[in-house]
Amino acid sequence: MSARRAAFVLGSLEVFGPLSMDLSMPLLPQLAKDLHTSGSLAQASMSVCMLGLAFGQLVAGPLSDRMGRRRPLLWGIALFTVFSLLCSAAPTIEILLVTRFLQGVTGSAGVVIALAAARDIATGIELARLLSLLGLVGALAPILAPVAGGQLAAVMDWRGLFVVLAGVGALLLIVAGTLLPETLPSGLRHRGGFADTGRRFGTVLRDRLFVCFLLVGACTGTAFFTYLASISFVLQDGFHLTPQAFSAVFAMNAVVAMLGSLSNRALVRRAGPARMYVVGTTATAAAALALIGTVVAGFGLTVLLVVLALVLFCYGVISPNSSALALAGHGERAGTAAALLGMSTFAVGPVVAPVVALGGAADLTMALTMAVATVLACVLVWTAVLPRLRRARQDPPTVEHHADDAGEHRGASH
Repeated sequence: MSARRAAFVLGSLEVFGPLSMDLSMPLLPQLAKDLHTSGSLAQASMSVCMLGLAFGQLVAGPLSDRMGRRRPLLWGIALFTVFSLLCSAAPTIEILLVTRFLQGVTGSAGVVIALAAARDIATGIELARLLSLLGLVGALAPILAPVAGGQLAAVMDWRGLFVVLAGVGALLLIVAGTLLPETLPSGLRHRGGFADTGRRFGTVLRDRLFVCFLLVGACTGTAFFTYLASISFVLQDGFHLTPQAFSAVFAMNAVVAMLGSLSNRALVRRAGPARMYVVGTTATAAAALALIGTVVAGFGLTVLLVVLALVLFCYGVISPNSSALALAGHGERAGTAAALLGMSTFAVGPVVAPVVALGGAADLTMALTMAVATVLACVLVWTAVLPRLRRARQDPPTVEHHADDAGEHRGASH
C-alpha cells in the first residue's frame, strides 16, 4: 500500500471529528428553535458528540488490537451512518443528545483506527512522514466543513445536515471497505478478554515516556481548542470582521497548519522526529508568548494574525512527530495507545470552551491560556521527554521497544 494511498484513505477517516462538529454549527440557532430548547442545550449537542469521540476511542482502539483493524472500523463507520440518520429524526433535544453522543462514539473508530493502522504500516521517521501526509488530508476538513455547512444551510434545515453526514459516512464506508486492506496480521492480535485489555492499558500507561507524550499532547490540545473556542469572538466581536471574512481567515489558518505538516514531512528525514518535536514545541511556546505581547501592546489585527499563523504552523509540525514517537514502542498495542492519545485530545475540547468563555476579554484570555498551555508543554518536553529519549538511545532494544524504533530514536535525539 503506497504512502499516498494510505494517506488518502487514513486521512479521510480522520474527518469524522471536524465534520461532526463544524457542519452543523451554522444551524444551531434553528435547531434550538425547532426543538423548543435553549441555545446552551443546542451547543451541548456538540459537546456530547466530542465526548463520544473521546471516550469511544477507548473501546474502538483496543477492539482493533484484538480483532484487526478492518472489522471494528467498518462497523464503526456503518453505525455512525445509522446514528447520523437518527439524529436527523430526533423529536426532542434529549433524544438528540443521546444520538449525538452515540454518533461520536461510533465515529471515533475512524479517528483512532486510522492512527493505529498508520503505525502498522510504518515506524520511526517514515511513520512521522506518513502522519504528516495524514495531517494534510485531515486539515482539509476544518477548512471545508464550515464553508460547506454555511452553503448547505441556505438550502436545507438542520435535519438535512445530519442526512448529509450520513451520506458522508456511507461514502467513507465504501472507501474504507474497498481501498483499505487489513494492516494488523492475525499473529499480532491479542486473544484475551476484558482483563487482558485492562492489562494492555496498564502496560501502555506504565511506559513513562508515553505518559509524558500524553501530558504534552493534552497541553498542546488545550492550546488548540482554546484557539477554536475563542477565535470567532476575537475576530468578529473584537475586530468586527464579517462572518465571510472570518471564514476566510479560519481557512487560511488551517492552510498554515497544513504547511507545517508539509514542512515536517520534508525535514523530518534529515532532522529526525525527536528534534522536530522539540523544536516545534519550543517554537510554539515562544509564539504563544509573543501572542500575549501582541495583545497587550495592541499591535492590531495584522500582527495578531501573523503570530497566530506561526502558532498553528508549529502545531502542524508537533502533531505527527508526537504521535510517531509516542507509538514507537507499542506496535502490538497501537490501537490501545492511539486510543489514549486521541482521548486526551478530544476530551479537552468540551472542558476548555466554557472555561475560556468565563475569562472576559476574548483576545487576552485566549493568549494567556494558549501561552500557559504551550509553555507547560515546552517545560515537559525539555525536562521529561528529552532526557528519557536520550536514555532510550543508550539502552539496548527490548521486547517492548522494537529495534527499528530504537534506531529512529537514536538518529533523532539531540
